[in-house]
Amino acid sequence: MSVLERSKPFLAVIFIQLCYALMSIVAKLALNDGTSPRVLVAYNMTVASALISPFAILLERNKRPKMTFKLLIQVSVLSLFEPVVEQNLFYTGMKLTTATFTSAMSNVLPALTFIMACIFRLEKVDVSKRHSQGKLVGTIIAVGGAMLMTFVKGNVVELPWTNKARGFDRWLHPT
Repeated sequence: MSVLERSKPFLAVIFIQLCYALMSIVAKLALNDGTSPRVLVAYNMTVASALISPFAILLERNKRPKMTFKLLIQVSVLSLFEPVVEQNLFYTGMKLTTATFTSAMSNVLPALTFIMACIFRLEKVDVSKRHSQGKLVGTIIAVGGAMLMTFVKGNVVELPWTNKARGFDRWLHPT
């Protein structure tokens, strides 16, 4: 197996993260221009439906389960909570804060999922085992990193190519 074949999953994850970052920036720009979060959710769902429906129809044509009342209720509840409630809260939060804060809070979701899975006994944690220790350390790092990124306000980092960077002015603009 070539290096390119082995790296495809990693490249795909990096591409998805870049798309998420781009989506957050474009959404924040739209929200700053006065777009309502609910309108943004409606546009988001419309475009997603238009792009994904042909693939679902073609690729899943013979694989669909029989629609029962129980399945209809499950699909309805899932479609209410994930796209409607979650995206409305996400975009409302982004409108009231920054794209950085919203993205950092989204990165805490795996840690919160792990904590909830422990509470509901879907995940077993044995502190004496290595994999459980790794999960706990990863959860602490994820939550701590998000808190550090969002709640700590430090000085503005002056980069060498900015005019305000001390000591670099003479290199950028020699007299």
